[in-house]
Amino acid sequence: MIVVGGGFGGLQAALALARRPVDVTLIDRRNFHLFQPLAYQVATGALSPGEIAYPLRRIFRRWRNVRVVLAEVTDVDLESRHVQIEPVVDPGSPELLAYDVLVVSGGSQYNYFGHDDWREAAAELKTLEGALEIRRQILGAFEAAELETDVVRRRSWLTFVVVGAGPTGVEMAGQIAEIARDLRGDFRAFDSSVTRILLLEAGERVLAGFPPSLSHKATRSLERLGVTPRVGQMVVGLDADGVTVRGLDGVEERIEARTIVWAAGVIASELAGMLARRAGVATDRSGRVEVLEDLSVPGHPEVLAIGDMVRIRQTDGSSLVLPGLAPVAIQQGRHAAKVIAARLGGRPTPRFRYHDKGNLATIGRASAVADVKGIRLSGLAAWITWLTVHLWYLLGAENRLLVVIRWAWSFLAHGRGVRLITGDPVSQLQKVDSDRAPQRFRQARI
Repeated sequence: MIVVGGGFGGLQAALALARRPVDVTLIDRRNFHLFQPLAYQVATGALSPGEIAYPLRRIFRRWRNVRVVLAEVTDVDLESRHVQIEPVVDPGSPELLAYDVLVVSGGSQYNYFGHDDWREAAAELKTLEGALEIRRQILGAFEAAELETDVVRRRSWLTFVVVGAGPTGVEMAGQIAEIARDLRGDFRAFDSSVTRILLLEAGERVLAGFPPSLSHKATRSLERLGVTPRVGQMVVGLDADGVTVRGLDGVEERIEARTIVWAAGVIASELAGMLARRAGVATDRSGRVEVLEDLSVPGHPEVLAIGDMVRIRQTDGSSLVLPGLAPVAIQQGRHAAKVIAARLGGRPTPRFRYHDKGNLATIGRASAVADVKGIRLSGLAAWITWLTVHLWYLLGAENRLLVVIRWAWSFLAHGRGVRLITGDPVSQLQKVDSDRAPQRFRQARI
């Protein structure tokens, strides 16, 4: 058995298969499982990377029938049943791995809607590297504002734009507002309370996947924190110095901002397109490959695809697209293992049925919204629910303990223990005019 991807879906499939008399090879480009729902807290200095990531080899340490391979899948031959991989460390000639059953969980990536050049100026939160880059930009922006003497320039450094008002965008905007509050008194040249956080959304309201009542409460909570939600605002231009938005009236506006975070929509990973081409099946506009109701690829019952990269063909011919949430991938990963077990036992394969456990989104300290099986919560009750659910799904007892300590300290002392700017300090302030940068660095060393 080969499982591609160590995210939520692939990990659950491999864990379930590890308990059966089969040999499993788990392939991933990273040697760790990332708890992506908390990546924004790494991006804002609330948590450290090691607290939301867990080594894959550690997870499968006691399962001798599971092998972890650090590599990238570059091709799949469905006829000969081989996966072509390229090692991440010391890459050389591609290698071929044979399989009897293949489970593909390639995940997704953010959708820049045909403007891939925007990636350079607007970082995303799908990867740990992206989260660290955003942390570098946010903290670096405050440092640059401390050195800036021009009022207009300083305002652009202290303007933060988050594109997309889904759960990730809302949580990110709320955390940036919390940072601005936590930093009061830390700087001498400006007051961090003047920080401006803009949450841009092309739709009619924030958290469109939630009931309107909770969406309205989230908007009010954001505004109390100092975030300005701007709905009906489509980004039509974006560069290193700011964004251009177009309102419903067609009027365009330029917003000068040095830090832009992208959280607007996703598309399937390139692995989905490659698998679709090899299987001769279609993909939709978001690049998702179509699978049957048992999650197998049409014409190839030995290949199962799960997670954000798939849509499910129903018996009536319609397609079911499930939200790109961790619970969906987790349930599909476990279902893929059940399908394999059923085939090994000569039994019919079951259909996949998603059990919706609700939606959660946190906004700030003691502030969140939750829609759980028709029960709608907001404020402290929703926040406690959010904390409990995320701690439950987080891997590793040590990580859970460390995260609880971090959250408790942040809540009680309004502190952030991971306010670290890593990387080259010159590149951190690379947006500063080249003729002004040397003078600033000399001042910083005094």
